[in-house]
Amino acid sequence: MTAPELKGKAVIVTGGANGIGAAMVRLFHQQGAIVHFCDLDRRAGRSLERELGDGVSFAEVDLTSEARIRAWMRALSRRRLRLRALVNNAALDPRIPLPRMTAAQWDDLFALNLRAYFLMVREALPLLSKGASILNFSSITIHLGPPNMTAYVATKGGILGFTRSLARELGPRRIRVNALSPGWVMTERQLRQYVTPSIKRRIRQSQCIPELIEPEDVAAVALFLASDASRAMTGQELLVDRGWAHA
Repeated sequence: MTAPELKGKAVIVTGGANGIGAAMVRLFHQQGAIVHFCDLDRRAGRSLERELGDGVSFAEVDLTSEARIRAWMRALSRRRLRLRALVNNAALDPRIPLPRMTAAQWDDLFALNLRAYFLMVREALPLLSKGASILNFSSITIHLGPPNMTAYVATKGGILGFTRSLARELGPRRIRVNALSPGWVMTERQLRQYVTPSIKRRIRQSQCIPELIEPEDVAAVALFLASDASRAMTGQELLVDRGWAHA
């Protein structure tokens, strides 16, 4: 799909240097949006910024730091943005058995995967225009409940609650809030760290449609949720999993 209404409008993407985030940065840029994205991976972020050129701006931001988020948003506000979409994408998904999970690890994951979403929304609110869209990334793991991912699944469940309540709160301002829950996506990191040939077989057997999911597949749905095509949707969760969590 195309979204000409995004041309010249600002879009913010967190965790945009690699994987799904980078695919979204590229796709929004193709629509003519002015894309501001952040990541801790400075090398990859600068490389993507140079690749895409005009209309793309990278910032190295630690999303666990309230001060760094506020500083980034203040810098963007000085540009007098008309912010059309905020995409909260950055997250980590460690596999840690519960007996080995420390309180510090639990707190660190919540700081990035959930607390940062709240901070980004709070600080971006003054920039969001009427008709703007907030997109929070959750995960199909909240429907599947895999082992060794209790902290991650808890954060993603929290994102759904955050999304539903925020949609009610921001609706009078004509701001939409939705959640996108991907299945197992074949990003470079997933392929490097977790996805083996046997895992690929299991994914294909679990999904209704056996093709593996690519970052661009998820980016296309994110574009839909940021566009006028989804203007009647808010407080919803869309599963982008080729039917893995199909009830």
